[in-house]
Amino acid sequence: MSATEESLAQDIGAMLSGQQSVAPDPVQPFEFDAAFQTKIAALSLRDATFNERVDGLVSPEHFENVTEATLVNIAQKYFAKYRQCPDNTVLVKLVKDEVAANRIRSDMKAEVVSKLSQLIKADLSGRDYVVDQVSAFAQHQALGNAIMKSVDYLEKRDFSAIEASIKKALTVGAMTATEYDFFAEIGSRTAIRCDQRDGKIQPSGVTTGIKAIDELLYHKGWGRSELSIWMGGAKTGKTTALINSAIYAVAAGFNVLYVTLEVSKEIMAARADAAISKTMFGELQIHPENVEQAVVALGGSQTRGDFKIHEFPSGSWTPRELRRLIQHYKAKGVMFDAVYIDYLDIMAPDMRMNDEIANSKNVWVGVRAVAQEEGFAVISATQTNRDGFKADVAKAEHVAEDFNKIRIADLVISINKTEEEQQNEEARLYFAASRNQAGGFTIKIKQDLARMQFCLAVLGAA
Repeated sequence: MSATEESLAQDIGAMLSGQQSVAPDPVQPFEFDAAFQTKIAALSLRDATFNERVDGLVSPEHFENVTEATLVNIAQKYFAKYRQCPDNTVLVKLVKDEVAANRIRSDMKAEVVSKLSQLIKADLSGRDYVVDQVSAFAQHQALGNAIMKSVDYLEKRDFSAIEASIKKALTVGAMTATEYDFFAEIGSRTAIRCDQRDGKIQPSGVTTGIKAIDELLYHKGWGRSELSIWMGGAKTGKTTALINSAIYAVAAGFNVLYVTLEVSKEIMAARADAAISKTMFGELQIHPENVEQAVVALGGSQTRGDFKIHEFPSGSWTPRELRRLIQHYKAKGVMFDAVYIDYLDIMAPDMRMNDEIANSKNVWVGVRAVAQEEGFAVISATQTNRDGFKADVAKAEHVAEDFNKIRIADLVISINKTEEEQQNEEARLYFAASRNQAGGFTIKIKQDLARMQFCLAVLGAA
């Protein structure tokens, strides 16, 4: 043993031999000050139950006192491996090992010994209160650290780093587990179901615009916090399906955001004009007054929802920018029920990688995460692969590029038609994948795509 290590061991040994038992004091409220941080540090070193209950929340970075941060780091590593707290003898050994490895600077030894003595003797009462406060403490400290780091990022004009740092800090402590007692809650579940049966609680879904489909879906429409997808080959009417569904939702009183990544907002608005007025897209200029009258009639309805259209360049818009756009509208008091994206396959990931499959997955997972956070339905479209385009029925395995899309989406409906059906302006809608209701069945519909009418009538099961 070196002279330095021997000296440290003697110091800690002397400290431990003078350890005193401190009587618990009544629980006192704490601020997130030095005393509160010392209380957390002491519990981290000595209380296994505390560590189990706050596992993953407390970080050495949260401590303003460097020696407390150092000792908490040592204790947490030990707890992570052995799921128990080190006793005094082990603590001495762990600190000596850190000194020998030069992970504790020589000028900090005396401070570490003094702080360890303080923490070993510290009162551990009030644990339950501290546990309740740790989540807020962790977020408070993480946010403070993020703000400090943002000063350097600001000087470098690295605004994305600032956003990422603050966003990460705000998530600290946010994912605490919420207990749900299955057996105890059966009464509340039954009450909700009775109210749904009796019409006291209306379905939460956003209408698809096709009553027969609404009736088949678990939420009686597009599910909130879910991702629903129209799948089909090129020119099968996916965009028309999106536009029609959005317009019917607006007419039913839902607030709708429509994002176009493929054509301009003016073209998208013109397609909506055609759908509302049932005018052929190429003839909008022949009787523009009639088109305007139909749109104004819908716009003047007291029960209609808001309808906002945004255009972004293909391959540039990301899930993070969707979140930012939603926050922009929330600040103005606009809360969306449904977001239509035309379409996810030409979005960009928040962080681009060399693997295109990974990029696609990041987009789909990222958009669905925003839907879950904000509670609105997301509806989009995706292409089938070549086999799917040739197949009589496009199934889940026929999705283009990445099968992760099927795993991520909550509902996938494929649009199918033979040449004969296309000539007869008919199509078959196949429920290719579904998380919350039965799938694998088909309904047949009548269409007029020239007038942007995705479904004029439901012809029955196919």
